[in-house]
Amino acid sequence: MEATGKTRKGEQTRERILDAALELFRTRGYAETTMRQIADEAGVAVGNAYYYYASKDQLILAFYERNHADHLALLGDALDTVKDFQDRLALVLRTKVDSALPYRRLSTKLFTSAADPESPLSPFSPESAPLRAEAVKLMAEVVAGSGLRVGKDLRADLPELLWLYEMGVILYWVHDSSKDCEKTYSLIDRTVPMVERLIGVAKLPVVRPMVRELVGMLDELRPDPAAPPDVTGEYGLGGTLRR
Repeated sequence: MEATGKTRKGEQTRERILDAALELFRTRGYAETTMRQIADEAGVAVGNAYYYYASKDQLILAFYERNHADHLALLGDALDTVKDFQDRLALVLRTKVDSALPYRRLSTKLFTSAADPESPLSPFSPESAPLRAEAVKLMAEVVAGSGLRVGKDLRADLPELLWLYEMGVILYWVHDSSKDCEKTYSLIDRTVPMVERLIGVAKLPVVRPMVRELVGMLDELRPDPAAPPDVTGEYGLGGTLRR
């Protein structure tokens, strides 16, 4: 019981430090905020802040994890009731934007750092690899629970390509100044049908050489030298990915 109490207190301290950091990043900027300021805002000693987070970068990676958890919580079991591929993909993308809306100002503040390819805050960095794999798994589930027929040349890499598409949507969202980000939602609604059509066209014999070239290019350009996560298994994933 005592150990459980200590664990709970530690988690509360961790969350308090993260909340303080995110507020300072939002109001002062990432580069301008120090770990000492974060510790003061959280009401803990500087050493205690470093105990939970070794750097500001770790705090942002924890923010990414929180945002992904918020996305999954908002998504809930909705995918279990939707079978059409377009509807499943649009649902995941729309709830991704919904879950990120409370952090919009912070996301714009972090964009410069996250856009740096050498930064650990980049979604393509080695430090982001575990969370990137979870996001790719979610896209694999989108495909797995639908009746979408995917050509063999594209099958293994489709979830990662869909994740890259999601990153493009998020990039647009960061710059979207429309009311309630309505243009981002419009972008999703108008491009999702195009994505399904492109996947269908990819099965045609005349297009398959270009698909193989695209997949080969993805293998060559993938920033993580490790092989992509095996999330497909012929897309026999059902509803096993969201935990």
